[in-house]
Amino acid sequence: MDLDALLTHYFGTDDLDAIDPAARAEGDHRLAVDFGTEREPSRRFALWSLMEALGTAPPPSEAFEKDPTLRKAAEDYLTLAWKLDRG
Repeated sequence: MDLDALLTHYFGTDDLDAIDPAARAEGDHRLAVDFGTEREPSRRFALWSLMEALGTAPPPSEAFEKDPTLRKAAEDYLTLAWKLDRG
């Protein structure tokens, strides 16, 4: 999945600073719905990663409750992101 294409698809632009609050809320909602209905694991993880970057992702234990492999991958992602942030 291409980040710029995802941002344009959900928010109408790839420039997050240019999004007005209403468009941001609508895009966040559409992203959450697609995440909730996506069944293909790699696409589901990609959507969760985008939600995480935007600050709207559910915790891995909720997002991947039925998939321990994806839950572990999400937890590892968060651990690495936290380490980079502290870096």
